[in-house]
Amino acid sequence: MSDDAARLDEVAAELLALPPAHFTAARNERAAAESGAVGRRIAKLRKPTVAAWAVNLLVRDGQLGEAVELSRALHEAQDDLDAAELSRLGRQRRQLVAALARRAGELAAEAGTPLSVSVADAVQKTINAAVVDASVAAAVLTGRLVAPIDLADLGGGELAAAVAGSVPEAVPAPAPRDDLAARRERKAAERAEREAERAHAAAEREQTAAERRRVSAQERTDRLRERADGLRADLERAEAEADAAAHELDEREKEKADAAAAVASSLRTLEKARAAREEGERG
Repeated sequence: MSDDAARLDEVAAELLALPPAHFTAARNERAAAESGAVGRRIAKLRKPTVAAWAVNLLVRDGQLGEAVELSRALHEAQDDLDAAELSRLGRQRRQLVAALARRAGELAAEAGTPLSVSVADAVQKTINAAVVDASVAAAVLTGRLVAPIDLADLGGGELAAAVAGSVPEAVPAPAPRDDLAARRERKAAERAEREAERAHAAAEREQTAAERRRVSAQERTDRLRERADGLRADLERAEAEADAAAHELDEREKEKADAAAAVASSLRTLEKARAAREEGERG
């Protein structure tokens, strides 16, 4: 590939990851900044459809590698006429395609352009085509789509028209057929490795989640202990104040009793004085 072609591919990949509404202005700016044939070819780049742009986002997000691996595994299973493996991989392919289409929709929405139902369907068809066909996979993985791809409509020239810049060769086909038993053993080992990797990833996610829960529980425990310490301090202060109030109440009760005794004594003295006065008046 020439330097000009490589430069065009690089710029096209950057521009085609932009939201379609921003594409034209950015393309014209880049075309003006580049000199010679590259600038002229950039100026001719087509604006991507929303579906093609969403698939380009998915490629840049690194989500299509597993789809290509599954495509190769499907071809191997077809070569081996392994019906059980074909059935399993077919289910896995449908699940993977649906998951990748959802992820593309999420990326598009995060970029400010939610996908309509019809556009989401075009995205899913393009991803499925990449999984089924090695040539489509190679084109999609460039991240330079300007139009979605449907296997039902794919013929001569359509694939090249859907990609800006150079069209790569197909993803290399699986190695020549070797001993069937050895290949099945190898595939079983690969499946076991993938399952172990998934289990390891799940265990790591659970470990991370468990640590988050532990930290949350620790923080709650610390908060409650701090609150309990505060409540104990409040209780001790309240008990001390209650003891002081009880002591003061005892003092006030004693004062009240002393005052009552004084009132009774003074009343008796008054009554005696009155009686003495009245007797003097009669004499």
